[in-house]
Amino acid sequence: TMFLSRRNLIRIGCLAPFGLAYHRLEQGAKAKGTDLLACASSPRAKSCILLWLDGGPSHFETFDPKPDLPVEVRGPFGSIGTKAPGIRLSELLPKTAEIANRLAIVRSMTSPLGEHGLANHYLLTGYKPSSQLNHPSFSSIASHLKPAALLPNYVALPELRANMGGGFLGTGADPFVIPLDPKSKTLLVRDLDHYPGIDPTRLERREMLLRRFNAMQKEGNGEQTKDGFEAAFRLLDSADAKQAFDIHREPEEFRDRYGARSFGQGCLLARRLVERGVPLVTVVQTGWDTHDNLVLQLRDGYSGAKLGVGLVPTFDQAFASLIQDLDQRGMLDETLVIAMGEFGRTPKLNARGGRDHWSRVFSVVMAGAGIEGGQVIGESDRIGESPKEQPISPSDLVHTIFQLLGVDPNQDLMTSDGRPIRVNQGGHSIRQIIA
Repeated sequence: TMFLSRRNLIRIGCLAPFGLAYHRLEQGAKAKGTDLLACASSPRAKSCILLWLDGGPSHFETFDPKPDLPVEVRGPFGSIGTKAPGIRLSELLPKTAEIANRLAIVRSMTSPLGEHGLANHYLLTGYKPSSQLNHPSFSSIASHLKPAALLPNYVALPELRANMGGGFLGTGADPFVIPLDPKSKTLLVRDLDHYPGIDPTRLERREMLLRRFNAMQKEGNGEQTKDGFEAAFRLLDSADAKQAFDIHREPEEFRDRYGARSFGQGCLLARRLVERGVPLVTVVQTGWDTHDNLVLQLRDGYSGAKLGVGLVPTFDQAFASLIQDLDQRGMLDETLVIAMGEFGRTPKLNARGGRDHWSRVFSVVMAGAGIEGGQVIGESDRIGESPKEQPISPSDLVHTIFQLLGVDPNQDLMTSDGRPIRVNQGGHSIRQIIA
């Protein structure tokens, strides 16, 4: 008797590769511990958009300027007033200044970890790194605890960075990654089309073969199975699912509003996805590890030999547009938006006109999900070197995010060898957020 494995089914072309991704997503939801979903409190946010500023954004040149200090501390840029009385931001954030009344700016984040990989892990999981266990990101945990749907529970674009995945929960809790080229005339999201040469008739025959395989498997082990591949078939044949990923269906004025770079278009796609029921989306902006020439990297940017648009103006346009768009569509109160990186930058410019890693104090920005806007939470000291009041750890931040998403921070998840691991350990609510 020939055993027809899932691997063989894939090899004969019964599914586009997305079947694998979807299968892992659904199988992850069956792992031990998912019944703890019943323990979760009512969420204030149905979805979460994480804007990950990879490399460590300078708090001085973004959300915690120090305009009264000497230039070697305050840096090359000034500060501006905002729509929120008493709150000043870097002059590089004029559009964000107009929505400051919607933002909660945490200026007293603190961590002992100043190396990228270790710091990423702490910020994205709420756990300090351990050689014994790879913890899942908070997005992966929230995705893992939600029922599988037609669209993926967790999407990352345009790339996956370290520590954003499922950790000990396995690849089923990893995000579905969408490479994004905003210059392309058509946005082709991989794995959402039939495999080349597989027409609908052939695909239907293979679906029938898969169902027979499932029936044989059921007879063999006596268990009822709900195969993720069947859901993947539905996705392949769903025009609505494919359209959810197509930002070219958005009016050109909207695409221009967010900015032409991949980060801006990623933010637009994030809005489009949460609008269609995807609960977790991460948009990555790389390049924030600014050891050299802050002016060039943060303000002016570069593309080959030509100046372009720097990191902060790119972020400013996309972030402000996302918040305004969600607000105008009545979605902001049900969507948690977080902008953060793994740490901040040193209180003094170095000899190369940049700033080095600094984790002792840095900033995180949150909006939506019923959070009171126009507030600053915590404070850094006079020179932006340490927290002055209300130090907030990554564990506290993740604890608070879980509460907003309706995930009980005190519940346990199971590792593959049956060990219970607390979703969050040692964290406390940020009181101004959980009000």
